[in-house]
Amino acid sequence: MTRRVLLVDDDEAVREALAQTLTLAEFEALTAGSFVEAKDHISARFDGVILSDIRMPGRDGFHLLDFARGQDPDLPVILLTGEGDIPMAVRAMAQGAFDFLEKPCSPDDLTAVVARALKTRALVLENRRLKTSLESGDPAARMIFGTSRLSESLRARVRAAARAGTDVLISGAPGSGISKIAEVIHLSSARAKGPFEKRAASGLTRERLGPLWQECLGGTLFLDQVDTLPNDTQMALVDLIEQGGARVIGGVVRDPGEAVTDGALTTELYYRLEVMQLRIPSLSERPEDIPVLFRHYVAQAAEQAGLTPPAITEDVVAGLMARDWPGNARALMSAAMRFALGLGDMEATSNLGLTERLAQVERSMLAEALKAAGGQARVASETLQLPRKTFYDKLSKYGLKPEDFREPG
Repeated sequence: MTRRVLLVDDDEAVREALAQTLTLAEFEALTAGSFVEAKDHISARFDGVILSDIRMPGRDGFHLLDFARGQDPDLPVILLTGEGDIPMAVRAMAQGAFDFLEKPCSPDDLTAVVARALKTRALVLENRRLKTSLESGDPAARMIFGTSRLSESLRARVRAAARAGTDVLISGAPGSGISKIAEVIHLSSARAKGPFEKRAASGLTRERLGPLWQECLGGTLFLDQVDTLPNDTQMALVDLIEQGGARVIGGVVRDPGEAVTDGALTTELYYRLEVMQLRIPSLSERPEDIPVLFRHYVAQAAEQAGLTPPAITEDVVAGLMARDWPGNARALMSAAMRFALGLGDMEATSNLGLTERLAQVERSMLAEALKAAGGQARVASETLQLPRKTFYDKLSKYGLKPEDFREPG
């Protein structure tokens, strides 16, 4: 979440004191002594909030508020009022100010209002980004959600697979969205206008495969759990792949190598699909994506039901982050649907013990350090000031792998 605060006050002593309070609270203070100094920072792209005095020579706080709302109506502006200026502050609120504080204000009151404004700003910007992705012509941006490095890497791999035009093998934990990723690859490819057929591989016979292949000519055939395809049908599929005409995407919910080792997936089919392999990271590997996905699913479910999306409070987010989500995106989507329909109390999930909460926080810190270090374990361990052995023990405990945080290349 952004921590940037544009602080505007013509009194240098007050400005410096407020900036120090913000800095001590780990906010990033940008200071300006007038509207003229501040205006170049104010735009729809500004990812922070504004804290401004009302009474300033020349262009005052009301002028700044009007200017900010003209640039971005959703940009929070907090106004500082002197003694006796409360009626002015009420007027400012009516004109769209986010909140006001009476000087002198306590550090706790100041930081509480600023934190609330920053959370509002972050949510607005996140929703805008999601809307832009939905409206863009890039299926990977429109359909694969998440802001983590692993999500960015997955989108890049999907685009690369689409461009390559080869057959594809997708692996991922149950509920991770394998069929959705297959569809995105199809929609991003030169075959996007052709048919896209999804079938469960289990029980698909050689006789049924032939007509199905004809239906997919010029398009894509996705076979879910391709390792459950009967061996005889696998051999027939290899022959059809050699003939060409359609693209094959296979999905597996376990390690593909294990499927080959135990004979479920023939080497002939495996080597044709493994030219382009994608693995979908589980939610436990990218916990920072959980709130992003949940908000999207809640908004989607509320829209479909014709309801106003319920507020997603800090307690709700804490409850989400405290869960393991072994069912991955599918389980998170179900929880979001129940929440949107008022059928489940997500805040109840936050009533976990201190040990579980601390474990979740520790895991998130490890993942964030690896993300910032680009998957370099040494750098991440130094950032967290952990001995290498302790660091690796913790990675093993939480199922984190440094290579999953490295840029694809």
